[in-house]
Amino acid sequence: MSQTESSNTLRNKLIDIFDDDSLHSFQQFMASSRDLMSCYRCAIMEIETKFRVLDERFSLAHDRNPIDDIQSRLKSPESIRDKLLRKNLPFTLEAIEQNLFDVAGVRIVCSFIDDIYMLADCLMQQDDITLIQQKDYIKQPKANGYRSLHLIVEVPIFLQDQKKLMKVEVQFRTIVMESWANLEHQLRYKKSLSPDIIEKTEKRLGECAKLSNLLDTQMQEIKDVIENA
Repeated sequence: MSQTESSNTLRNKLIDIFDDDSLHSFQQFMASSRDLMSCYRCAIMEIETKFRVLDERFSLAHDRNPIDDIQSRLKSPESIRDKLLRKNLPFTLEAIEQNLFDVAGVRIVCSFIDDIYMLADCLMQQDDITLIQQKDYIKQPKANGYRSLHLIVEVPIFLQDQKKLMKVEVQFRTIVMESWANLEHQLRYKKSLSPDIIEKTEKRLGECAKLSNLLDTQMQEIKDVIENA
């Protein structure tokens, strides 16, 4: 099924499901999920703090920062709704926690590829972090050229009266990978493009992906030469 057909199917499904009464029920459900969303925000803060500490300590030891930028995002209610529909899951808090692992997301942008793996290893060695899933799109890029390291981790947050385990998606990219992914994302969601332009753009993006990989590799090699001199 093409992306357009999939979108149309989801749109029709939404029309069938969300009459006035069910839409009101969904709005009530999302209002009841505010506590869960707060927990996801706390989990994001926990992960961000861990990386800021790692960046600070690495800078002290090596006189450079491995992290260029830390970004975070919380999935919107609309995106959560759409994903529950696509997976044929009920609108419950349990369904979100047990099946949607990317509600909370943190992205770590680095200068060099080896910084990505170093930081990922440092995170996974921490005794309060549990690795749930790993997808390495750097060693095995997607067909369109996308490269990134994705981890799903579980981290504890400490509330007033309990400890709660929350899942967070952590993405690692170099600056070059980030630039390519941002451009690809913008073009993929630009609805005014003709099929001909989309086809040509996808081909050029594939070429850019190869060049970006070459640039990352050469920058890594230059860094290694300098550090080992």
